[in-house]
Amino acid sequence: MSFSEDYLNEDFDEYYDEKDIKLKINASKEYINQGQTLAHIEFIEDTMQLCLEYDYVEEGLFITDAIIALTPYNAEAWQFKGIFLNNSFIFDQAYECFQKALSLNPNDVETYINISIAEDNLGMFDEAIESLKKALTFEPNNEEIYFNLGLLYEKREKFSEAIEYLKIATELEPEYLEAWYELGYCYENSNQLKSALNSYEMYLEIEPDSFTGWYNKGIVHLRMEEWDKAINAFELSMALKDDFASSWFNCGYSYSKVGRFGEALDSYKKAYDIDPYDETILFNMGQTYEELENYQQAIKSYTEAINLDTEYYEAYLARGYCYDSVGKFQLALKDFNKAISLTSNPEDAWFAKADLEYSLGQLQNSVISFKHAIDLNKDNFGAWYKLAETYFEMGSWLDSLRAFDECIRLKPSHANSYYGKAKINFLISQTQDAIDCLKKTFELDPNIKNEFTRDYPEVKTSKLFTKLLDDNKT
Repeated sequence: MSFSEDYLNEDFDEYYDEKDIKLKINASKEYINQGQTLAHIEFIEDTMQLCLEYDYVEEGLFITDAIIALTPYNAEAWQFKGIFLNNSFIFDQAYECFQKALSLNPNDVETYINISIAEDNLGMFDEAIESLKKALTFEPNNEEIYFNLGLLYEKREKFSEAIEYLKIATELEPEYLEAWYELGYCYENSNQLKSALNSYEMYLEIEPDSFTGWYNKGIVHLRMEEWDKAINAFELSMALKDDFASSWFNCGYSYSKVGRFGEALDSYKKAYDIDPYDETILFNMGQTYEELENYQQAIKSYTEAINLDTEYYEAYLARGYCYDSVGKFQLALKDFNKAISLTSNPEDAWFAKADLEYSLGQLQNSVISFKHAIDLNKDNFGAWYKLAETYFEMGSWLDSLRAFDECIRLKPSHANSYYGKAKINFLISQTQDAIDCLKKTFELDPNIKNEFTRDYPEVKTSKLFTKLLDDNKT
């Protein structure tokens, strides 16, 4: 059986389509089954190589086993069998094959590279590192070895070590696509965003039609809050692959950050068409409708997100805010209560519930809810301030004073907290304390004087307070 030279490309490398490969495989199997392996060994070995290059794993194993049966001391055949087993995720047997290959040829760099893959997948990290370092003793300028060392460390999120090796790989081979890509990923996960951007740009100079390259570049711009540059990168990614939902989603997010809410919605809708089971897309659609004050559509989006994930804390919380905005207060309370039940840290939900209860005049309930928020975060200034105001309205003066003291602890320059204390001290006839708090109030924010004179019109006839106001004129 012969194969035409029509299958040679312009670089004089053999090119086979699927039909050609299967013809060679079937011919090799026929030779093997007829006991003619030795007579056609070169043809069969070429077929073994084709099986590896085109991922015909099962056929490759059959052919490799036949070669090993005939030539059991063939190191290359043992290595090929190990690679096929690696590709079949049978790493323990692959490891044994590579060990056999190394016993026959202990200086083979490719075998060390491949055994490190098996070792890594068997949880033998230290052994995998040692195999690659052994390979370096034979070929210290082999960029593939450095690349694989980088990947080993990257998989364990040891990004500093990974970067060190991947950089060497790109120095040895400046057009090493995979190394630039992984280097960008490692820099990104190390928060070295400018270096990540540079790596992805180097990658894209070599491979400008990579939609994932443009996507990753867009993510870095997004993290750097360079929204227009992010949009440009995501748009290029989408132009190269129209059905890549992640690019549409992140482009929508970037549009929203620059106020292009209509385009943001269009992008989210496209992402949702591609991936209708991603509740995060629906959540972001809801956020965008909120920005447009279209609360009914926002509620609809959040509801669809909840239908996909019945424990979506953020969606319940956001929908509760929307119900509050459209006056459906009982539905809002129901969503806030549901959100509280879904997480071990529902600080925001307790605050939202408390704020709504305060607005509805349910002051006792509001106090309880604010306290729950504070129990989860003793430094929640907003909750302390609202609690102080609630106590004030309830006439719980001492409780209100204590809450205002907590506000001042958290924000010593918050004028309104001092003003709250001043008003309470007036009510409980602690005049000197009230005056001291007023002085501090006017010192921090002189504009509150106008509010004070509105709240206490009688001060106009009081020489003491008139002097106090005059002393704090701006």
